[in-house]
Amino acid sequence: MVLLLAENLLLPLLLSVLAVILSELLRGIIARDAVEGPAALLTLPQPSEPFSPCTHRRQMPLPEDLFLNFALTALQTTHAHLVITAGEASRYPAAVAPFAAISTPTKKALSDLRELIAPDEYVWATALGEADPADAQLKIETTIDVLQMILPPDIELPQPNPGILPLDCSHAAEMVALTDIAFPGFFRPRTCEMGRYFGVRSTEADELIAMGGERIVFPGYSEMSGLCTHPEHRGKGYAAHLLRHLAALHRAQGIVSWLHVTATNSTAVNLYLKLGFQTVRSIKLHRLGCA
Repeated sequence: MVLLLAENLLLPLLLSVLAVILSELLRGIIARDAVEGPAALLTLPQPSEPFSPCTHRRQMPLPEDLFLNFALTALQTTHAHLVITAGEASRYPAAVAPFAAISTPTKKALSDLRELIAPDEYVWATALGEADPADAQLKIETTIDVLQMILPPDIELPQPNPGILPLDCSHAAEMVALTDIAFPGFFRPRTCEMGRYFGVRSTEADELIAMGGERIVFPGYSEMSGLCTHPEHRGKGYAAHLLRHLAALHRAQGIVSWLHVTATNSTAVNLYLKLGFQTVRSIKLHRLGCA
């Protein structure tokens, strides 16, 4: 009987103590949630994700530190074997491409660039800043607005035309002749050394009638360039097939496909938009000659 009485007295006491403990625990959790948010209720260890070009690209498509002065980036990396330098200025050989760059937007850098330009020659450059080319005996002959566009990785790529063939520098004369119809002066006899190129040939005359390839290239990024079709063969989808062929190669290698297009070239801009490209930014491209 004494044992039964003790049990009757202790049980309510134990239940009361447990209720107090539970109440205090809940009060602490609620207070912590109010300060730290719901994540404080359950914090799981987060795996550390090492930096990778893919992560970097997802966060910053065509990062400004690489693309605002794209020629300098390429000449300091993938195209370092092609670079001609003088102080703070760099350029491609005239037979390769008409692009040049300065590492800092200063009179000193522009003066260095002046040393790399022949009297009857011109180069194209970006990122001149506030420096006045006239102070370095240079002149801006013209300026064009150029769009930098990117092909997102989730865009579906239809199968390209099986008639696309690889091109190399043995085809340089044909490549220059074809590109001169669309954009004279940009594709040079040695531009073929800058990247991979592909084309379509006519079955009747075995002539190069469409082409495209890679120009400005640096780790993780390849510019699609030199894209053109002979006027007599336009409207057959060759440009789209060549772009998709290049894009498929880039994806297989984890490379981002991007391109430049003159902002006023509505035909080309609309084609790229239709194929899924997105505009990242507009930049100024300056044609510089000796004053």
